[in-house]
Amino acid sequence: MSKKDATESGLQSAAQERNELYPVFLKLHNLSVLIVGGGNVGLEKLSFLLKSSPNANVEVVAPRFLPELVSLAEAHASVKLTQKRFRKKMLKKRHMVIACTDDLKVNKRVYELSRKRYLICNIADTPDLCDYYLGGIVTKGNVKIAISTNGKSPTTAKRLREFFEEVIPEDINKMVQNLNEYRKTLKGDFEDKVQKMNEITQSLKK
Repeated sequence: MSKKDATESGLQSAAQERNELYPVFLKLHNLSVLIVGGGNVGLEKLSFLLKSSPNANVEVVAPRFLPELVSLAEAHASVKLTQKRFRKKMLKKRHMVIACTDDLKVNKRVYELSRKRYLICNIADTPDLCDYYLGGIVTKGNVKIAISTNGKSPTTAKRLREFFEEVIPEDINKMVQNLNEYRKTLKGDFEDKVQKMNEITQSLKK
């Protein structure tokens, strides 16, 4: 195969790729999240969760914690720090797990044990050992947009987040609240309500 053919084949393959991830919005204050790792990546993961869900129910387990992580946890009553090495019993009554230690063996063990318990798990910087990714998030009041590049380019997700944060107006939350109040006044069945809401929001497409 020539270099040109290889390039064209690669482009065709890339064009055929698709992001098959299914986005969901979790109520982390109702769930139990475990983060294994108290270093820089652990701080990054905890910061990301709390930025979007300030009342997230999180326990961070590690032999040592960065001072910045301790300060962040102290500012959120729903966050618990446990200064111990990871043990499999720590996975009891969890819903999701993040492992971000500097020891790949520990991270893999967390993943394998989580899978046995049907827990969704994210191993930092290891896409093959991730049941979910922490994508870019834009929040404007009640409006929240999640951005994913299928684990291919976090930088692209970051730039898209910055773009949407700039173009989405700050008063969009007022519009959402007004539409919610209007929806409550609508009569008729579900299809009638959907049609009327579609009509009134048609201008958003322009």
